[in-house]
Amino acid sequence: MSEEIKIIERKEIPKGAVMIFGFPDVGLVGVIAASHLISELNLEEVAYMDSRLLPPVIVLHEGLPHSPIRIFGNHQILLAVSETALREDLIYPIMHALIDWGKTKGAKMMISLSGIPVQDRQDLDELKVFAAASSPEMLKEVQDKGLEILREGYMVGPQAVMLQYCATLGVPALTLLAQCFFNYPDPEAAAKALEQLANLTGVKVDVSRLLEKGEEIRLKARDMMKRTQQELAKMRKTQEYDIPLYIS
Repeated sequence: MSEEIKIIERKEIPKGAVMIFGFPDVGLVGVIAASHLISELNLEEVAYMDSRLLPPVIVLHEGLPHSPIRIFGNHQILLAVSETALREDLIYPIMHALIDWGKTKGAKMMISLSGIPVQDRQDLDELKVFAAASSPEMLKEVQDKGLEILREGYMVGPQAVMLQYCATLGVPALTLLAQCFFNYPDPEAAAKALEQLANLTGVKVDVSRLLEKGEEIRLKARDMMKRTQQELAKMRKTQEYDIPLYIS
């Protein structure tokens, strides 16, 4: 782990958990899904990130300071979530530090929850969830569970770094990408991602309250969406709309 980034443990960390990532991205799919998991499963904060690389920001909850990047968990999952948009230049060191830490804790699999923007999102009644994996074995496991594979395309942001780094380390990893809005918080897409997470891992959570509170979540998340959009533009996130040219 980078000496510039420390993960401070507050509780005993369970071995053999599934490590899940919910970071600000298109539609805020990962963050909304992560927040719902924390609430519905009553997950406790087990660790947090401390680094001089991070902006001088704290998050106040009930009048107390918290790191904007925290890890919640129980005996089954470890959930890393950021409550602030990540600067482009921090994504590599932050994701590498979290994955290295999860590996030392014996995480058996890593899964990033995110979205894939579609231009006709407002016309879609049934959202699809696509998957990409770190290895052929993981890809087969996903296919056996009935998920569609993102066979060609670009991936940009924290989930891209997670998948590539886990492939390099030989750590089983998946990215789940729910069809979503590019510029608007999308609770429905987050609910779809959580449904597929349950399908793959058995980590089940009722999404009915998430869907009922959709408009409230959209209003609450507007400012984070604006800040995230600024960072997405720097990452050239719109490249995910492109079709790659494959040269064998």
